[in-house]
Amino acid sequence: MIANVGDRLLVHGHVVGQGDRQAEIIEVRGPEGSPPYLVRYADGHESLVYPGPDAIVEPAG
Repeated sequence: MIANVGDRLLVHGHVVGQGDRQAEIIEVRGPEGSPPYLVRYADGHESLVYPGPDAIVEPAG
């Protein structure tokens, strides 16, 4: 998985009824665009994320 600052990280819900989560990638800490990523969710929460197979990167528009 390769990402750049400004891309969106979409993590699909694991449980029935749990929605997908979207976050903006604000920092790429791995070499050459690889994880981990520091992300910011819509509610302002920031988290360091190592995305799993249930996540995709959507390039910035």
